[in-house]
Amino acid sequence: MKLLKTQGFVLIDVDVVALNNAGASTTTNFDNGVATKTITKNGSKFPYVSGQAWRYWWRDTLKKDFDWSLSPVTRESKIAFTAANPIEFADDDVFGYMKAAKDVVVDDEGNPVLDSKGKEKKVDVTVTRVSPLKNSVLMSVANTRTEEHWSSMARQDGDSVPYSKEEYSAVMKGMFSIDLDQVGTFATYNKTGFKNLTADLQEKALINGCTLVDDKFIKDAKGKAMQLVQMPVDARLKRIEDTIKALKTINGGAMQTNNMADVTPKLIILATTKSGNHPFSHIAKGEGRYNSIAVVSVDAIREVLQDYKDQIVGKVFIGKRAGFMDELNEDLVTLATELEVVELVTINQAIDKYCEQLKTQLK
Repeated sequence: MKLLKTQGFVLIDVDVVALNNAGASTTTNFDNGVATKTITKNGSKFPYVSGQAWRYWWRDTLKKDFDWSLSPVTRESKIAFTAANPIEFADDDVFGYMKAAKDVVVDDEGNPVLDSKGKEKKVDVTVTRVSPLKNSVLMSVANTRTEEHWSSMARQDGDSVPYSKEEYSAVMKGMFSIDLDQVGTFATYNKTGFKNLTADLQEKALINGCTLVDDKFIKDAKGKAMQLVQMPVDARLKRIEDTIKALKTINGGAMQTNNMADVTPKLIILATTKSGNHPFSHIAKGEGRYNSIAVVSVDAIREVLQDYKDQIVGKVFIGKRAGFMDELNEDLVTLATELEVVELVTINQAIDKYCEQLKTQLK
């Protein structure tokens, strides 16, 4: 285990969208009004996409573009949970899960085992897993005013049915982090977030190619390192690479039939670090009158790379789409010339080159 993290920063650029709605609007005069998600900071208004929605787009893209077989969801009274099988389902591994349940004990022939009162015996199979993939919301960089758009359903006899929706144009920022050691690595400790596998699933995993590795942080009562169940490195790498490469084609968001938007990154920074803190959180901000213009500070990027040079492993890849914030081009070229650690390429090249670098960092 090398205790490495992928740190990613992205900017998306969208026009006239309503990517994540917040239910019925309380400020409209229309009976059928839909509000978009916004939040206020320092007296300014910022549209945003919830972290949960971004994860939904991400998972859906992995299903459609990378043939991930998603873990089936079981729904019971007031609760829902996935199969909680990270060996078979990559999304359980990468996105985490919580399953609080009891299974019926069966004999060798598959028949339920009964207790002394004739009731089916049950065993606790509660498992939880902290997601190796952590992400922020997608939030407007600059102070952005939403506009109420009036629409009408008129394809019927009689009066039309008016409704409204909030729309906006914005450059939106998001961050994500992937715990590279945690992907494909599972604990079985009796502690919330660390009991990833049932005893039965652990046994099957070890039979099917997984191995035991030492946990560097947790020891038993005798001072001996606890054991983790780990998948082969190639299988782990594929899951990590697929997750990062999904950003090339990620799509989603509300109102896409009328407000279709490209939510793939227009600027991306990818780095491997030895620490969990995300270093690129404040490289973009609003400037100008009312802080309404989104800007990226290359000086802030330079400062981060210099301050965290002891924490950064390998190259830092910066990708930018031509036509987006072209005023940054000269400063980014200068940055890449000054600092050997920086490689300036296109969006997709940055993702591919970073994934190639990971192969050497994890093996």
